[in-house]
Amino acid sequence: MARAFLVVMDSVGIGGAPDAHTFFNGDIPDEGANTICHIARACAQGTALEARLGPLMIPNLDRLGLGRAVQLASGNLALGLGQEPRGTWGVATEVSRGKDTPSGHWELAGVPVPWDWHYFPNAERAFPEDLVARTCELAGTTGILGNCHASGTSIIRGFGEEHMRTGQPICYTSADSVFQIAAHEETFGLEKLLALCEALAPTLHKMKVGRVIARPFLGTEAEGYYRTSNRRDFAISPPKPVLTNWVQDAGRRVYAVGKIGDIFSMEGIDEVRKGPDATLMRHLGDLVETAEDGSLTFANFVEFDSLYGHRRDVSGYARALEWFDEEIGAVIDALRSGDMLLLTADHGNDPTWVGTDHTRERVPVLIAGVGTQALGQIGFTDVAEIVARHLGIEPPS
Repeated sequence: MARAFLVVMDSVGIGGAPDAHTFFNGDIPDEGANTICHIARACAQGTALEARLGPLMIPNLDRLGLGRAVQLASGNLALGLGQEPRGTWGVATEVSRGKDTPSGHWELAGVPVPWDWHYFPNAERAFPEDLVARTCELAGTTGILGNCHASGTSIIRGFGEEHMRTGQPICYTSADSVFQIAAHEETFGLEKLLALCEALAPTLHKMKVGRVIARPFLGTEAEGYYRTSNRRDFAISPPKPVLTNWVQDAGRRVYAVGKIGDIFSMEGIDEVRKGPDATLMRHLGDLVETAEDGSLTFANFVEFDSLYGHRRDVSGYARALEWFDEEIGAVIDALRSGDMLLLTADHGNDPTWVGTDHTRERVPVLIAGVGTQALGQIGFTDVAEIVARHLGIEPPS
């Protein structure tokens, strides 16, 4: 029986979103952002040389049609890409009014977001007083730290010492619809942090804030603070059954790799495997070997976005793409007859762009195991339909 592997390369956009001019990083619109094209250009021009050399080398993704997808999406040629595809390829465009993780993943799973997310203002005090009071009540503190828009790495540098001294949680947000809480795993306690986020989540979800995110860290002021891999997302549930529900309702097994279980609030998920991306790749390879017939494996590789896109680290993003390309080549080689591996993304995060936020872009759709075909331009929801039909499941009307 056919199996499907749906893999989201978090933030690997290819430019060309028709509404990019209505999305902003600071005061600059996202029109012209192109994650893959601009990384390839930087590599070709010799400006992405930290721990790597030369042009961007991602032959397995290009062989599936990535270069052609970039050209179709944006009209641009990604330097070094564009070989004749030997897979099925296309370009997907999102309709949900967000350039965030839940919006992209829900729509890829068949359900566009039917409401406008709530975003916190980029002001000196970002959060309303009643939300701050509720956070303090649950945390058992007299105040919070942060209360602003910030990057996760900078805010723990700025408030880490005060957090260690006072025990107050570090609360911050971004251009996404999120409420994030950073706390030290040892002095504050990982379980206390997770319980705090879980207890706050219903309040935030009523406000249509997409996620409450626990951001644990370790270290000291003298040695430096660093975030750990024990992040946990408490996401609002999708408003309708999604691809994972369709598959599970058909009596099939659904495996979640990475933060998929968090994104979908465990809707339609049978088994979860987590860890850093290197560990997730081993999990994906293991599931190609062992996953049940008729099953869906839904994976997210987040470090393109979390470690390199937001930090505007072009060399790091290029290294991550080259590592992923080599590893996914081995995964493709291990697919069984009848398997389908579909690679896509949820939004962009152009590391050459201004600001530190996601960029509104189209995304590639690259499919191994089903022959060679040009899909052209499709919608995010078509990805769910492609996967479902491969598994012999009729998508809801």
